[in-house]
Amino acid sequence: MLTKMHTLASFILLLSSLLSLNITTEAQVTYRYHYCTNSTAFTRNSTYQDNLNVLLSSLSSNSTLSSGFYNSSTGQNPDNVYGLFLCRGDLSTDVCKDCVTLATQDIVQLCPTQKEAIVWYDECLLRYSNQFIFSSMAQEPVVYLLNSQNITDQGRFDELLMTTMDDTASQAANASSGAKKFAIKEVNFTERQNLYTLAQCTPDLSVSDCRQCLQTAMSRLPGCCSGKQGGRVLVPSCNIRYETYKFYNATGVLPSPPGATRPQGNSGVSKATIIAIVAPIAASIVLICMGYYLLCRRARKNYGSIREDGADSEITTVESLQFDLGTIEAATNNFSNDNKLGEGGFGEVYKGRFFNGQEIAVKRLSRSSMQGAEEFKNEVMLVAKLQHRNLVRLLGFCLEGEEKILVYEFVPNKSLDYFLFDPEKRRQLDWPRRYKIIEGIARGILYLHQDSRFRIIHRDLKASNILLNEDMNPKVSDFGMARIFGVDQTQGNTNRIVGTYGYMSPEYAMHGQFSVKSDMYSFGVLLLEIICGKRNNSFYQTEGAEDLVSYVWKQWRDETPMEVLDPVLTDSYSRNEVLRCIQIGLLCVQEDPADRPTMAKVVLLLNTYSVTLPVPQQPAYFLHSKSGQIMPMKGLDSEQSSNKPVSWSIDEGSITEVYPR
Repeated sequence: MLTKMHTLASFILLLSSLLSLNITTEAQVTYRYHYCTNSTAFTRNSTYQDNLNVLLSSLSSNSTLSSGFYNSSTGQNPDNVYGLFLCRGDLSTDVCKDCVTLATQDIVQLCPTQKEAIVWYDECLLRYSNQFIFSSMAQEPVVYLLNSQNITDQGRFDELLMTTMDDTASQAANASSGAKKFAIKEVNFTERQNLYTLAQCTPDLSVSDCRQCLQTAMSRLPGCCSGKQGGRVLVPSCNIRYETYKFYNATGVLPSPPGATRPQGNSGVSKATIIAIVAPIAASIVLICMGYYLLCRRARKNYGSIREDGADSEITTVESLQFDLGTIEAATNNFSNDNKLGEGGFGEVYKGRFFNGQEIAVKRLSRSSMQGAEEFKNEVMLVAKLQHRNLVRLLGFCLEGEEKILVYEFVPNKSLDYFLFDPEKRRQLDWPRRYKIIEGIARGILYLHQDSRFRIIHRDLKASNILLNEDMNPKVSDFGMARIFGVDQTQGNTNRIVGTYGYMSPEYAMHGQFSVKSDMYSFGVLLLEIICGKRNNSFYQTEGAEDLVSYVWKQWRDETPMEVLDPVLTDSYSRNEVLRCIQIGLLCVQEDPADRPTMAKVVLLLNTYSVTLPVPQQPAYFLHSKSGQIMPMKGLDSEQSSNKPVSWSIDEGSITEVYPR
């Protein structure tokens, strides 16, 4: 049945493409770059591929919308596919259609089995994923394109560029509801040379998210394109470009009502005919997929809207994520000890496998655990909304009787501490891999603090809560202690201190005050552990220091910082990177939260050397002798991991070079 469904869906996509070619004139479309996420792949001729074909057909069929943007989804979990296209705001619907049609054909060749993919052209982008991507700002991957010709009077040009680009970005972000989030601007630079700028976001972003996306892209221009006559920064949710020649069609920038479509031409096939042919078949495919899916999954019980404690409005409805207990028991062989991955204060973690071969990690909360219904609902509510490559993905949950179970993606390489603190396994973590892990953790926390729909404080960031996938890419896990902040909220207070001593910031451990800066303290300790290859609490009996932070500070103060580097790294490291990471780590553990950098600043510091770091001062918890009192390094109201944790041509005289990140 799957083979027939695949053939039928492929025929629909081909039919739609062929019919659409009859009602448009061919325009030149220029490919720039594509990116496939290799960590998530689907099987050929699978339900996911059928859904993807239907989705691409839908995108192609809607490419004549005057808004130049369309998003849609197809299928049911776990084979749902989300996709969108965005055409440049100054282009005609004919050009947009040609670009999208080509993109739907190219992307399946460029990324044949990847569940997540994006392709950029000069005229449009097309993107799809198995994770929810609508109305959510995505700033990775990043592609840089630059004009290799140098500019004269660089200082004055850079100042004019940033001012003009900022004005362009503001105009794009503040577009009225339903309009294109697109703007262009032209200003005079010299008597014979003008500056032309462009900024665009996907229209589903809010004003603040669009503004933030464009501002972040602008901050990357000095690192990629300084001194050049032109440059571009492309990310999934927005893009910016500047040149010293007019690269856009200024007459094409006209306001249009949302959802309007271009008039029918004198084509041999009307759009209504296309819809009449394609829509019923596509609907049948969807119904067949749904029926097949329902047969393969036992019925799920309803679980109502989950609200944050004290919130006035509904946060999310997650009944579509609920598994029944029998499905979980079958996947784990009735919670067999042979499948146990670890055990902590809140219960046990098991490896499981669904009937379709998908591996899962099942977190079964103990009936006597301190994480009751509140923490359980908190974790479900949070993680169901979090979609980022550096966060562990929640697949579903079970709430049946006294059972409270969370079902996560299975991450095969266990946790960071499993490798980092083992005398032999730590050798697998050379410096490039450790630096990659540091960057990944930082991006995951940045998403929580700034880029997700809510501002989220993790409150228990440590090595055992960083899982590693098959490519040793980090995924932040364990959100049972996380807290949601309001849009304007910067700090919270609690009488219940949760987390792990040694990773806690002083203001949190002593006064119950937590914020993004308390997470930064934990990140600083973790960063120093990754550099040194030592546990924070291993310094009580050795090294002549009370804790890792004190040890690293003493070496920094005595101008011998490289002494702290894990000796197994030998010559694999970059001295500049190590020193920069040590300095960032010490800045993160400053006693005054105001002196600690934000995660956005840390991500910037990890990706550029053009920004000068502040000089760290004596950090928090620095004690001069072992006789000083210090809190024990142990967990407090937090699940403690066992030794078996879960696991970027020539273009009107400009040469474009691509630097993907």
